[in-house]
Amino acid sequence: MTHAERDLSRLRRDPLPLRGRTALVTGVSRRDGIGYAIARRLGSLGAGLFLHHHAPHDHDQPWGADPGGPHAIVQGVTEALAADDATVHHLGLDLAEPDAPADLVSAAVRTFGHLDILVCNHARSGGDGPLGTLDAGMLDAHWSVNTRSVILLTQAFADQHDGRPGGRVIFMTSGQDLGPMRGEVAYAAAKGALASITRTLADHLADQAVTLNTVNPGPVDTGYAPPEVHEAVSRRFPGQRWATPDDPARLIAWLVTDEAAWITGQVVNSEGGFRRWDR
Repeated sequence: MTHAERDLSRLRRDPLPLRGRTALVTGVSRRDGIGYAIARRLGSLGAGLFLHHHAPHDHDQPWGADPGGPHAIVQGVTEALAADDATVHHLGLDLAEPDAPADLVSAAVRTFGHLDILVCNHARSGGDGPLGTLDAGMLDAHWSVNTRSVILLTQAFADQHDGRPGGRVIFMTSGQDLGPMRGEVAYAAAKGALASITRTLADHLADQAVTLNTVNPGPVDTGYAPPEVHEAVSRRFPGQRWATPDDPARLIAWLVTDEAAWITGQVVNSEGGFRRWDR
């Protein structure tokens, strides 16, 4: 191959850049959710998937659990697989339990033999409030799921990763450092901590050829907002629409490919021009 041919080959995109790689995606509990969209995107690029879910959390929320349950979710992700040898597996766990993060990573590694990609999409919602209504239990509940479990998942991932190319970790925040969230102090504190720890953990993982980045998708329409909130938030986007789950999923799918190998330690705000102020 000539020098010119090598240059051209670098410009041609592999249609299945994640073929042969395995990904653990947490919080894949609802087909309306971001985790489901991420899993389908990674599967469409060739990855094998290990899905985490915790349906009891959604049961307790206004939007409820997915009516089809894990079977429908696995079926939908399986339909998106593009590589002949890729498979989908799943496990339900409460990541508030101290040992659950390590157990989840161990289960994924036992299934596939190794793990290349970790996407920490799960979150605890609800049971929160403004200053003046907080208590230790509320704060600890959000911390245990939204922060502690993510750090422990990352530690377990790092412990098993052998330095092979393609190691990727993705965190998720909700723009807590971009504007106030007065009614969700526990959630804002716990998720905001992930943005703060991104550079520290990325620096540590760099020695294993693993990148770590955090994505803030902004308001995403996953069916949680009542009609009046949905309409009010829509007006704050230049395009007059919320993000769909596939909007952040496309970004995350790119960040875990080799094309994004030079990007690490970043908090990426992908909000479609969302305005936090009245015009």
